Formats: sequence, C-alpha cells, structure tokens
Amino acid sequence: DLERVFEPFTQLDSTLARRYQGSGLGLYLSRALVAGHGGRLTLHSRAGAGTTAEVRLPAVQLVADGGG
Repeated sequence: DLERVFEPFTQLDSTLARRYQGSGLGLYLSRALVAGHGGRLTLHSRAGAGTTAEVRLPAVQLVADGGG
C-alpha cells in the first residue's frame, strides 16, 4: 500500500475514527516537489518498526557553501 499514499487525497486509514487527520496531499506534494528537482522520494516500512522517507537529489542540484 505504500505507493497508494502518493496518490492525491488518499489516506490508507479511511475510517471516520482515524487517529490522524489531513487531506491526503502531503506525500503527493512532497514527491512532486522532489521530482521537480530531478530527485526521488521513496518510503521504506517495516511492520512494528515504522516508516522511513528517503529523498535522493542529483548532485548537480547542490549549492556550494559560499562561506558567508
């Protein structure tokens, strides 16, 4: 079901008594923003251990520290 969370207005818990509220747009917009910069947003999940979000951006997108 992890890929479904990237669909707009989608929540995995669709019951009316769900614990977390929201519109279901956060991960969709996050992935679109990362993709717009040439990157990739993926989720890794293990039952009972939680979920980790991984953002990978191409090195050409990095800005050197100007030291100032």
